Amino acid sequence: MTRDAPTSAVKDAMQERRIDLAAAYRLVHRLGLDDSIYTHISASLPDGHDRFLINPFGLRFEEVTASNLVTVDIDGNIVDDPLGLGINPAGFTIHSAIHSARKDAICVLHTHTIAGVAVSSLKEGLLPLNQWSLQFAERVAYHDYEGVALNLDERARLVADLGGKFVMVLRNHGMITCGRSVAEAFKLMHNLERSCLAQLAIQATGARIAPLSEGVTCHTAQQYADLYDSIEVQGTSDIEWAAFRRMLERTEPDFIN
Repeated sequence: MTRDAPTSAVKDAMQERRIDLAAAYRLVHRLGLDDSIYTHISASLPDGHDRFLINPFGLRFEEVTASNLVTVDIDGNIVDDPLGLGINPAGFTIHSAIHSARKDAICVLHTHTIAGVAVSSLKEGLLPLNQWSLQFAERVAYHDYEGVALNLDERARLVADLGGKFVMVLRNHGMITCGRSVAEAFKLMHNLERSCLAQLAIQATGARIAPLSEGVTCHTAQQYADLYDSIEVQGTSDIEWAAFRRMLERTEPDFIN
């Protein structure tokens, strides 16, 4: 049984998704959020066939381009692998689980930064201490560490822990953000990383922390949620992502290739 050829509009959307994903890889590298050749950012293809894009295993993030991304189906079968490098099985386990269960998770971004791993190793996890971290108040899921993510049975537990949230702390491991676009997943991770860095800096002082009321906490979290919804649901222009893209187009234009 053959699949219908994608329309020109679908082809354009697929290429734009590739470019956005390659941009996210480059930005994660530029901001120092990558971990050698490990961790991943995946994005589903908008062609209705349950396929997603992920990085070739062995490339550093600054080497990822729109054209060398690997296409994988939801069962882990490689559909297209331009460089013949394959993918990291651990990346497939985590990312396929979320893409399969959450159709709104167009992009899944996973990091192992020093700050993220440190906060993920704290029993109290991420704390709502400042404007950056308030956006995540009551909006963060937690998943207990089970070892390197190679066991496909872990997928059901990971998805159950994530529920309907867009941010997850993998305890003793790192961070995950999901987005209704590549841009949203990246921006959430950018703010999550800064929240972790700020929390560790605050805790390192040993000084008393200025308290925030529950009312202010909830209000600020909703303000951020409304901002993300205005872009992802209502179609407001995403000027922040556009600015990040322009920076890359000036300094690393090969990511589009």
